[in-house]
Amino acid sequence: MPTAAASAREILVRLHDVMASRTPAQAKLNQVVGIIGEETDSEVCSVYLLREGVLELFATRGLAQEAVHVTKLALGEGLVGTIAERGEVLNLDEAASHPDFRYMPETGEERFHSFAGVPIIRRERVVGVLAVQHAEQRRYADVEIEALLTVAMVLSELIANAGLIDTGAVTDRPQSTAAVRIPGQKLVEGMASGAAVFHQPRIVVEHTVAEDTDAERHRVYAAFDKMREQIDRIAREAEFGVGGEHIEVIETYKMFAYDEGWARRINEAIDSGLTAEAAIERVQQRTRQRMRQIDDPLLADRMHDLEDLANRLLRIVSGQMGTAAQLGLRQDTILIARNLGPAELLEYDRRRLKGVILEEGSLTAHVTIVARAMGVPVLGRVRDVRRLIAEGDQLLLDVAEANVFVRPSAAMEEAFDAKLVLRQKRKAAFAALRDVPPETKDGHRVTLMINAGLRDDVGALDITGADGIGLFRTEFQFLVSATLPQRERQQRLYREVLETAGDRPVVFRTIDIGGDKALPYLKLEGGTEENPAMGWRALRLSLERDGLMKVQARALLEAGAGRTLNVMFPMVSEAWEFDEAKALFEAQRDWLSSRGKRAPNEVRYGAMLEVPALAEQLDLLLPAVDFLSIGTNDLTQFLFAADRANPKLAERYDWLSSSILRFLRRVAAAAREQGVPVAVCGEMGGRPLEALALIGIGIDRLSITPAAVGPVKAMIRSLDRAAVTAALDTLLEKPPRDMRGALEGWAAANGIELA
Repeated sequence: MPTAAASAREILVRLHDVMASRTPAQAKLNQVVGIIGEETDSEVCSVYLLREGVLELFATRGLAQEAVHVTKLALGEGLVGTIAERGEVLNLDEAASHPDFRYMPETGEERFHSFAGVPIIRRERVVGVLAVQHAEQRRYADVEIEALLTVAMVLSELIANAGLIDTGAVTDRPQSTAAVRIPGQKLVEGMASGAAVFHQPRIVVEHTVAEDTDAERHRVYAAFDKMREQIDRIAREAEFGVGGEHIEVIETYKMFAYDEGWARRINEAIDSGLTAEAAIERVQQRTRQRMRQIDDPLLADRMHDLEDLANRLLRIVSGQMGTAAQLGLRQDTILIARNLGPAELLEYDRRRLKGVILEEGSLTAHVTIVARAMGVPVLGRVRDVRRLIAEGDQLLLDVAEANVFVRPSAAMEEAFDAKLVLRQKRKAAFAALRDVPPETKDGHRVTLMINAGLRDDVGALDITGADGIGLFRTEFQFLVSATLPQRERQQRLYREVLETAGDRPVVFRTIDIGGDKALPYLKLEGGTEENPAMGWRALRLSLERDGLMKVQARALLEAGAGRTLNVMFPMVSEAWEFDEAKALFEAQRDWLSSRGKRAPNEVRYGAMLEVPALAEQLDLLLPAVDFLSIGTNDLTQFLFAADRANPKLAERYDWLSSSILRFLRRVAAAAREQGVPVAVCGEMGGRPLEALALIGIGIDRLSITPAAVGPVKAMIRSLDRAAVTAALDTLLEKPPRDMRGALEGWAAANGIELA
């Protein structure tokens, strides 16, 4: 069987003369389907083009000619419509068995069984479908599908030059100039205003068929060399002031730039007869198709890095180097991009770059980590930006509200400015509380700690005046790394965190991976889980893969030498799991001592109560632990059987539900009786009204986001603990349906600061 490159090359050689001829577009398409059909040994080859939102049969070899320009399908209708709607390949040995199959009698296709179709893509939008069919039942080989995808790329150039593309499908201009609000996902908090600047002009590959394959290959080699030089320079010159995970992100990014597998795939595309630009775009299309099929956000983030590098390579090889960074920002700017690599972001003038809007993006994406280190607000998952925003439009970015306002009215600008001023005043007021203790009016001291996961987060201790770090998520180092972090790297991070914290305590949560936090470099048994948040993850995984946990235990114990080390195990379901995890750590501690190595002066062990079942074993657990932390994020979804990622359910089940408050009050009372400190380290504690309720049910240790410390501290200082305890006792005895409303009313009547 020929290779994909050879199959495509044979077709492209024949198509070259057709495309260069002066014959009308329809005649060219008629010749094209004949050539493709012959070379793929298919009895049918058809081209459907998107016209005015409908897919029209434009040319065919093997179907009834009377159906040309007569057979039409809506997006999503039939197999062809499904390909166009999803932008994905279909390869079927029996077309009629597919649930989206629709028989079109005028085509005479009833005698054909096998079917393969690929999208024809122009400017990242599907503009048509190329399909082949065969009478016998057979799946088309991978090399044949690859050849069809390559040919589809060339077809996009032919139909574009012939004016056959539905121009409405590929326009980049906004359809309206009115003010509009576009929602998105909060990635990096902040507010900013500025002019819209697109990260890069869209590069359209105009010439797809190579005249000289060797020359195209040399162009790509040169472009790779130049790209790698740029990445190395950016990595050397990046300035953050302090070290952090963003440095590891850049190193991972560099690894992709030097990936030989990626370069090989581009060379294979050139071998098929494509120009250098078309080959890069062809491999990029394949990457995008894979991204749509990836459910794992961490793997998707790494694919985004590869896409970003492909964009850079494409600009270099085409000579179109004018990104907004290279051209320079002339005013306060909100940068817009589909996605952005960390190196791309670092090229921008930080004095002018006020915010970033991404069509994609995620909380764990590398660019998010770097933007947080730079202090640049980022809004992700913003749809249709090129349709709704034009270059130079004025934008108001409010990540806290997960919105961007485009071409705002005077009233919108006035409201935004007022909110910005208020935010700055509140920020200053909260900053003034930094050295003031979080103490209630009746003299009860509440312990306020912060959650962290990155090296840079530890700096928030000094900024906020927090009492320590109540939850350091050690898995963040694993999530941003390209390979499994070795013990020395882990130890270095933990030691730096402890040294920065000084005398303030740091509670390290052991690695919480697996389930919905998969690592691409760590292969786990069991495959995809239907309910990953409730699956094989956290302590369950660590006890099974104890080699991973032993390495982390050694790293933590060595980093904590001469200090008090606080270790917490996540997702404990039964008391014996805690006992086994503690025994593993103690064995490593004994090993260090037996070899004369320094160890911590004291190790305090804690458990996270996230699984409701653990509450039924508190009599067994509490005598064994030094402290207990309640993870309200997971606990809530487990108590209510409600996925917190589902927006409908997230709105329905409230942290101030009497069920949750009663559950937490029972746990707090049991811990208090045993003299075990108990803390809440979920998002619940970072909201002033919810924090008020927690204090009222007997919890006086909170670990929250750094941004929440000021507002929660202000609430605490306006609160009488005895009064709120009495109020909660009354409310929980006979709970109202609207517990939140009742608490808000009580807070307002008692002058509690909830801003």
